[in-house]
Amino acid sequence: MSAATAAVALVSAATLAAVPDPALVVVGGAGGAVARHLLGTAVGRGEFPLGTLTVNVLGSFLLGLLVFWPVGGDALLLAGTGACGAFTTFSSFSVSTVRLWERGDRTRAALFVAGNTLLTGGAVGLAAVVVTLVGGA
Repeated sequence: MSAATAAVALVSAATLAAVPDPALVVVGGAGGAVARHLLGTAVGRGEFPLGTLTVNVLGSFLLGLLVFWPVGGDALLLAGTGACGAFTTFSSFSVSTVRLWERGDRTRAALFVAGNTLLTGGAVGLAAVVVTLVGGA
């Protein structure tokens, strides 16, 4: 790590440490919510709730990186609790599942539940592997 990189890391850590925990969560949450909206809109809203599935898988991967990388404290509050918490959409997942079921689309409902469960779990596992390969843990 260069001296400049170390200096930036120290300044960044000191800056985050000066911010109250709830403010870190709010700022991260605002960014995560906007990112969720933009990605959900870009992926589209068809018969299958692909936008919800996409943000859940990507959010699980990102949170996995944060958890398995040696990130903690204020950075984890900002990026993990705040950004990833607002970015992922478990409540939307639940509503989408029930809507598919209620309209009689049992196969899509089952695929949606399986996809979210398997792919988000896989994304977290992939994040752990990436961190190990890069040497972050």
